[in-house]
Parts: sequence; C-alpha cells; structure tokens
Amino acid sequence: MITPIDRIAHSRTALAHVVSGRTWRQALSVGRADATIAPALRVGIIVAVVLIGGGLLNRPDLAGFAALGSLCSAFGRYEPYPRRAGKLALVAALIVIYATLGAALGAATSSSALQVILISVGAGIGTLTLAAFAINGPGAIILIFSTTAAVGFSHSAADILTVFLTVALGAVIGWTISMLPALLHPVGPAQLAVARALAAVDSRRDEPARAAIARARTVVSLNGGRSAHSLSLVTLLDDAEALLDAWARGDDPTHATNVLAHERKLRRMRRYDALPVRADELDARPRNFFGDGLGRLRTRSLVVNALRIAAAAALAAWCATAFGFEHPMWATMGAMAAMQGITFSTTVQRGIQRLLGNVGGAAIAAGLIALSFGYWQTMVAIVIFQVAAELLVVKNYGLTSLAITPMALLLTGLAGHLDPAVALSRIGDTLIGVVIGIVIAAVTIEIGDRQHLS
Repeated sequence: MITPIDRIAHSRTALAHVVSGRTWRQALSVGRADATIAPALRVGIIVAVVLIGGGLLNRPDLAGFAALGSLCSAFGRYEPYPRRAGKLALVAALIVIYATLGAALGAATSSSALQVILISVGAGIGTLTLAAFAINGPGAIILIFSTTAAVGFSHSAADILTVFLTVALGAVIGWTISMLPALLHPVGPAQLAVARALAAVDSRRDEPARAAIARARTVVSLNGGRSAHSLSLVTLLDDAEALLDAWARGDDPTHATNVLAHERKLRRMRRYDALPVRADELDARPRNFFGDGLGRLRTRSLVVNALRIAAAAALAAWCATAFGFEHPMWATMGAMAAMQGITFSTTVQRGIQRLLGNVGGAAIAAGLIALSFGYWQTMVAIVIFQVAAELLVVKNYGLTSLAITPMALLLTGLAGHLDPAVALSRIGDTLIGVVIGIVIAAVTIEIGDRQHLS
C-alpha cells in the first residue's frame, strides 16, 4: 500500500530532478526531424493569407483574430487526409468557441478574478478535449491565447459578433488550405508513415519499429482505401515486419537492403508505385476518431491531468497578478506549456525549454518592437517566426519558443501599440507559470512515474 510518506518522498525526488545537470543537458539537446518543410511552409502561407487580407481591408485589429483561427492548420500535420479533415474541423470549432466565449466574458465583466477562474477551467477542458481526441499540435495554449486576446478586445455585443465572424473566417481559410494537398498528393501521409516505419526497422530496435509499423498500417488503411497503391504499401510493411521476425530469430535475410531501400523513394513528393503487391486485403478499418474521443473524455488519467492544469493555470495567473505583472494569463500559458509533458521528466524539460526560449524570444521581440515597424513589416516578421516555429517544433521546444514568443507579441501588437518593456513582463509571467507548473506536477506526480529516476 502506498503511504503519504511514500508519495512525499517521490515528490522530493521529482523536485531534485529539476536541478540536476542531466536534466538541463537533456532540455538543451536537439532532436532529429523529417518531413517538416512542407507543413511549416503551409502554415506560414495560411497565416500570410489572412494577414494580407486584414491589411488590404485596413483592419489590423482584426487580422490577428483571423490569424488565430487559421492556426488550426498547425494541428494534425501528419494525419491521413480523411482523419485530418475531421480533427482540423474540431480544432477550428474549438478556437472559434473559445475566442467567442472570451469575447463574451470581456463584454460581460471586468472582474479579473472571475476571468482567471473561467479561463483556467477552460484550460483544463481544452487540454482534456485535445488529449481525448488524440489531436497533436500546439495544444490548448492556442485556445487560451484566443480567449485572452478576445477578452481584452471585447466590450460590447457587437464585438462578440465581430470576434466570432473574424476567427471563423480565419479557421475556414486555415482548414481549406490545409486540405488542398489532398487533391495533389492524396497518398502523401501514407507514404511518409511507411517510410518512417522502414527507418525504424533499419534502426534494429524491435519495439519502436513494430509500433511504427502499426501506426503506418492505420494511416494506410485510412488514407488509401483498397487501391492497388495501398495494397503495395501494406505488402511493404509485411516485408518489413518479416525482417524484424527474422532478426529476432538470429537470421540475416539477404533481401533486407532491397526492402529498406524503398524509404527514400517513398519520401518524395509524388506517388511511388514501384512496389510489390501480395496483400489480399487491408486490415479492418480503424474506428472513427470522434467516437473514440468521446469515450476517452471520461478516462481517469486525462481528467486528473486536466484538473491539475486548471489548478496550475489559476494559481499562476493569481501569482502573476500579486507580483504586479500586467498580463497574468501569460503565466497561465507558461504553466500549461510546461504541464503538457506526458511524464514528469518531459514536464521539466518543457518548462526549462519554455523559460529559456521565452528569454531569448522576448529579447528579439523587444528589439523589433523598438523599431516601430509598420503593419506590413510586422506581418512579414510574424510569418517568418511562424514558419521557423513549425520547422523547429519537433527538434527542440526551446528553439520553438524562441520563435513563438516574438511571433505572439507581434501578433498581439497588431491591435495596438506595444512598448518594448512588455518583453520583460513576458519573461516574468513565464517564469512564474513554469515554476508553478513544475511544482504542481511534482506534488501530484503519479507513483508509477519514475522515468526521471532512470
């Protein structure tokens, strides 16, 4: 039986992990990534389209809201197109809902305490929803960013309608452009998933390779139907799995090189059909993600994590207010960013990366704000930072924060003038949020979470 003393001792070891040299070295390491250029450019183009529209209409104050709606395109980047369509639609709807509710909250009350409570509850609900529906991407921070921006903008019922229409328009543009590649290269996600599975097999690590093959089978089944191309990809996955079985027996199959050589060709941005076809049929079609997501909304671990994030979000905002910072909800987003890690180890790493990235990003933002750019120069900078963030997101979250911080501050500044001193507030709020997020994660750590001890 687990006693309170055992739990306290486990929390102490978790807090000790925060200051270890190994933890900081891991946080500063840069990982490998593939197939990042096309998704990054796609998101950058989408943001540019809505910002150009806002500039041409001479409504820079609304351009930022349209850009927030368009950021639904940053989610589900490697999903097969049929599933991506549903997931992006759900994210788009959530961004519109959160922004509209934020506008309603701003118009209804000026009580910062009530706003903090409701937005913190929204942070927990957003985190739970995205996790339950297995939607990968920037996370619920986008939802809270949309909410807080709308709270500050809205003062009347007319503002609520304006926010709703603007964010919805941006979301429609984001969804539409994100799905356009389905017309040009519909089998792209399936080919990429199989290529990644082959790369995992080539690493000779059995468990990750089999997981990658299982993931590829799901993507092929969803994306390709029962076409000859899909049957070819399934046959290649069968061959790859046979290689793992042979190596597990101690054999050295001579055709391994031929099978693994398909990886590079599959990654090209065109259809690749030079594959053998021996599969009789595809696996059973996976269940609809929406039905599965509804069922997972009641999962205990996801609900508990949502409650932890809601508590951390509220506490971070209140502490930031007590310290006199003007933007306490930035502290909320700092806590959320840190606590998106699956384990305590990843929570600490993300917290360190978020903090260091925000320090560097705030310095960059302060310099750019001091230059007093016009709308079009600011738009170009926002798009560049957005593309950079998308390129770096799977390499190191700290580098991503280095790009996201100036992008977010410049986007906020579209609706009004910002002083360079706002960058200092960003750093302070982020520090409070990260520290509170890590402390709450340590206090509430699951007794079975011991990855940080290895």
